[in-house]
Amino acid sequence: MHEPVAKQIDHVWVRPGGEVDDPFAWMRDRDDPDTIAYLESENAHTDAWFARHQGQIDEVFDEIKSRIQETDVAAPVPKDGWFYSTRTVEGQAYPIHGRGPDAGRATDETILDQNVEADGNDFFDLSAFEISPDHRLVAWSADTSGDEHYTLRIRDVAHGRDLDDELRDTTWAGVAWSSDGTHVFYVEADEQERPYRVMRHRLGTAQADDVEVFADDDERFYVGIGTTRSHEFVIIHAASKQTSEAWLLPAGDPGAEPFCVRPREEDLEYQVEHWGDRLVILTNLDAVDFRVMAAETDEPGAWTELVPHVPGRRITAVEPFEDHLALHEWNDAQTAIRIVERDGSSRLLEIDDEPHDVEFGPNENWDTTTLRLTHQSLTLPPRVIDVDVRTGEVTVVKQTPTPNVDLADYAAERRWAEAADGTRVPVDIVHHVDTPLDGTAPCCVYGYGSYEVSMPPWFSVARLSLLDRGVVWALAHPRGGGELGRQWYLDGKLLAKRNTFTDTLAACEHLAADGVAARDRIAIRGGSAGGLLVGACVTMEPGRFRSAVAEVPFVDVTTTMSDPTLPLTVTEWDEWGDPRAEPFASYIAGYAPYDNTRPADYPAMFITAGLNDPRVSFHEPAKWTARLRQVRTNDEPLLLKTEMGAGHAGPSGRYDAWRDEARVLTFLLRTL
Repeated sequence: MHEPVAKQIDHVWVRPGGEVDDPFAWMRDRDDPDTIAYLESENAHTDAWFARHQGQIDEVFDEIKSRIQETDVAAPVPKDGWFYSTRTVEGQAYPIHGRGPDAGRATDETILDQNVEADGNDFFDLSAFEISPDHRLVAWSADTSGDEHYTLRIRDVAHGRDLDDELRDTTWAGVAWSSDGTHVFYVEADEQERPYRVMRHRLGTAQADDVEVFADDDERFYVGIGTTRSHEFVIIHAASKQTSEAWLLPAGDPGAEPFCVRPREEDLEYQVEHWGDRLVILTNLDAVDFRVMAAETDEPGAWTELVPHVPGRRITAVEPFEDHLALHEWNDAQTAIRIVERDGSSRLLEIDDEPHDVEFGPNENWDTTTLRLTHQSLTLPPRVIDVDVRTGEVTVVKQTPTPNVDLADYAAERRWAEAADGTRVPVDIVHHVDTPLDGTAPCCVYGYGSYEVSMPPWFSVARLSLLDRGVVWALAHPRGGGELGRQWYLDGKLLAKRNTFTDTLAACEHLAADGVAARDRIAIRGGSAGGLLVGACVTMEPGRFRSAVAEVPFVDVTTTMSDPTLPLTVTEWDEWGDPRAEPFASYIAGYAPYDNTRPADYPAMFITAGLNDPRVSFHEPAKWTARLRQVRTNDEPLLLKTEMGAGHAGPSGRYDAWRDEARVLTFLLRTL
């Protein structure tokens, strides 16, 4: 097929290592008609390729749809005598939120129908959904363009209508109520899209009259808000990639000045919660993998140890209940839940032996011995379970239905690859039981490996369309994530970032050498920073892969990180480094995919972008695609799809998302 050809305009970047030509730099200007014309030409080219395979797209879409119970109700959430629900209806793209007096009637009263609110918009994303303490009102916010600018509204639940209050340009960084429901707190962003300022709004007044409660002018710090589980305090949390600080404001006195728990110290991180008669603090103070401390509310900076530090056992979250704490932790690349008593004694809950994910569910009640969790694995659909922390008894509240699926047809296990420096890298694999692991099966490897984001195994009905056709799916856990503790993250960032990519390449080699995958039929997939992983691996070893899927990939690292006027750049320097000076200039230039795209035979590639994406600007994947077309020495499919009305997460409605996934899976199947 005729491929789009992007124009080239001379442009030179002056960098510490010298001048660098970038003939596609003009694509940064979205107001240039040629930019939109180029994106549309690439979309047309991509659509033409997929049109040739429309039959398989429809087949895979129908498979995904057939495995999902379209009309369904999530497990109702008990809160103060009400049971709140989220349900879906066949044919409708978005959830409906409701409540009732008991679990069986949790859908009786509709609070918010996202389908109604989304009507007339190509994109709709719900962020805040916070019930007021007296359960009369709900603060909810939505974005209808994908640019992550939300409008916050207040709904009168009993009457099903919004009040006149309409707060524009709020962020995704949280909403909190005052105890009496007369005030709501929200967060605004600065010009670089950084949530930085907490505002207090009194219901019934104009947004122009809202009062600034807290602002952080340090460009490295994000600001977020929430409410303690005791509902006694509003928490203001300010954090960079490696330093944090918390402030508390009595929820019963919304006009009070917030007080600082402990002033920020470089490289000191902490999160605070309220445990009735004291504060509990999760911190890395003298504890690389974090420990739990306690403090009196009137002396919040004087900490005493409650749960000691254990190297390699990374504590990631704390949820207090009246008589105990629940800890979420990662140990040996596996999630776990630990119960801690007031005297500091603790025990692990037994959940699953297979690689799995267990997370805190919505635990709204304070005085209870029941802990709600969500649990899933590569072969087990998500389920909501209630665990009695005293007896250990597990009650399955809700198992996600998977019609037309025999779960016994699939098997999963963990393997360990070895990196060049001897580091063992965990890799989780799942396959159909009839697929032989004898070196003949195609394989798709998924990875992320940045920001200390740990990637627990998750279940996917869409993935079954690959497994049923003999494809093995693998989840790599390279350094840069947090699966094996804080050091695992530190060894995959800044001047150790290449470990993320070489770990993933080592995982691919292990799968081939161990007979899990056919050496010549391996695909790689990732999004955002995971798209960087895809791009780096492909440019390091283009012959390793048969195909690649890079979704909203962060591939022009040097250029973006050199421009502090772009959204979020300054906050990202703690993750990637500042390439305006050495040693980061040379180091980043050594792995950045756009800078390292050289003449070679590249795998078949499907690349995506979002025109309204505030996190990875659309021009990065667009420029990379243009450069790949310019220098590649083969003619495998090279496809770029830009969502012209969406952002970082792609299409928002569930049917559009399923259709989008069917296209990705069809690309993998056709190219593998």
